[in-house]
Amino acid sequence: MSGATNRAQVLLWTDSTAAYLDAIKAAGLAERVTVDTLPRKERPSADQLARTEALMAGAVPAGLLPTMPKLRWAQAMSAGVEGWLALPDLPAGLTLTCARGTHTESMPENIIGSLFHVAKPYAQVAEHQKQAKWVHTVAQPLTGKTLGILGLGAIGGEVARIASALGMRVIGTKRRPAPMAHVAEVLPADRTDEVLAQSDFVLLLLPATPETDNFIDATRLAKMKPTAWLLNFGRGHIIKDEDLIAATRQKKIAGALLDVFRQEPLPSEHPFWKAEGIIVLPHIGGPHPQRDRFVARLFVENLKRFLEGEPLKEVVDRTAGY
Repeated sequence: MSGATNRAQVLLWTDSTAAYLDAIKAAGLAERVTVDTLPRKERPSADQLARTEALMAGAVPAGLLPTMPKLRWAQAMSAGVEGWLALPDLPAGLTLTCARGTHTESMPENIIGSLFHVAKPYAQVAEHQKQAKWVHTVAQPLTGKTLGILGLGAIGGEVARIASALGMRVIGTKRRPAPMAHVAEVLPADRTDEVLAQSDFVLLLLPATPETDNFIDATRLAKMKPTAWLLNFGRGHIIKDEDLIAATRQKKIAGALLDVFRQEPLPSEHPFWKAEGIIVLPHIGGPHPQRDRFVARLFVENLKRFLEGEPLKEVVDRTAGY
């Protein structure tokens, strides 16, 4: 295609755009698109709203998308798209793609790190060192323990690979159960209770959907072993907060490590901060120093498909919610 008029109009509405511009150039697409970049805090101009055909953004406010008559495709910059799907005016004909699969380098490592954190005494040892205290402690082994993963997707599969190499037995649930490498049992969601009952560590990787709201409540926490830990790297609203606080306080479960919350940053007055047996992480699971590079790889693959009229990757199923 030659001439700017034939070029597809692309808007990158994010603060760091270098990785995306480099990827567009490296893929040989620079001559086929006109790219506008816009910092998050600014709003697209009337001209940008009128001509944009493809949009990449972290989130968009209500009232914006219906003012973009030429918009055919929007690429979300995260795997979770509950903010997009909650828009009251999300155009029915708009193709929405998410950044599923772009956390598979950072998240499995950080999840395995959290397993070591709760099973091994490193945190206590660091505190003891400040007091020059030698306290004999015995680290709990991960070998031979069962890791239950609720939401066995790409990240869960990679966690399973590493965990099995550590000698752990991995079981879990999946919306459409099918055998997976390194997973001893893949069960449907309606058999979640079996996973909870068997697991020494329960890892939540469920997406944000109406069905997963308050999914882990007092009833399900009661199905867990009193020695088991709950790890949430999925979405904050999966857990009923007050039920978890009660379960850890009453020693119904050993504890919980949380990386995601209903409100982020977690308000300083939230009871999670001081609750016994709860470890708060500041949403460190997904971020990666080269995160933009991973998202850019997916975005450019989709941009190529968009220009060729081919099916896009990681299209959001609006009915399923992810």
